[in-house]
Amino acid sequence: MDLQLAGRVALVTGASKGIGLAVVRTLLEEGAKVVAASRKTSPELDALAGPNLSHVAVDLTDPAAPAQAVEHAVRTFGALDILVNNAGGPPPGVTLPRFGFLTPDDEDWARMFDFNLFAVVRAIRAALPHLLASDAAAIVNVSTGMAHVPAPMNVDYSAAKAALNNLTLALSEEYGPQGVRVNVVSPGAVRTAWWTEEGGAADVMAAAFGTDRDTVMDSAAPEMMKMVTGRLVEPQEVADTVVQLVSPRAASTTGAEFAVDGGFTKHI
Repeated sequence: MDLQLAGRVALVTGASKGIGLAVVRTLLEEGAKVVAASRKTSPELDALAGPNLSHVAVDLTDPAAPAQAVEHAVRTFGALDILVNNAGGPPPGVTLPRFGFLTPDDEDWARMFDFNLFAVVRAIRAALPHLLASDAAAIVNVSTGMAHVPAPMNVDYSAAKAALNNLTLALSEEYGPQGVRVNVVSPGAVRTAWWTEEGGAADVMAAAFGTDRDTVMDSAAPEMMKMVTGRLVEPQEVADTVVQLVSPRAASTTGAEFAVDGGFTKHI
């Protein structure tokens, strides 16, 4: 299927690894021009180098950074058609999971919302004038199934993503008539650095439950989250849904949420 993305200009945040890297790679394969925004590059991102890829080094916890990334995209490629707000999860320097409501303090809550909600607000605010000039504009916000499944773990993160889902629907209602589609993709547990890096979620959970990191990722976490596929989601599986949603082939899809979570989220 031709996704009609050749020549389109996309900005992807959190683009150096995991889901963001997979989105960048897939967009490039479809012929899009991509600005990859992240605090630093990575060998995997560098391997994609070419005339249709530009990296912008930004820290999205800086309130000025989202606008700088948008400006870089327009300056480099002359337009902006697609915004993928993928950056999120633990703010820089924070390790998740955190257990219990009383564990995060006011500063933790503020940092979590700043990274997972306010950075997205700032990016969309900066991008909208350019997206409104496009004939096929699309925004995809990457959320989480945890926004729908409250639990006494990562409660600040889940709340921030629930707010992001609400924002997505409000934006789709306001800007859909003006030609900007806004959708949300909600992964479950994805096999990314959040889980796999040393000291990451797999190690935290292994210590909490008296097992080892491989067992956590291969069986314990999927079982605890009741993922019916029995495994963590692969980043490419999320990226495929994101790229389909930003394609003009999805021209009548807006204000929708797509779960890519191995059956974690169960609700009507």
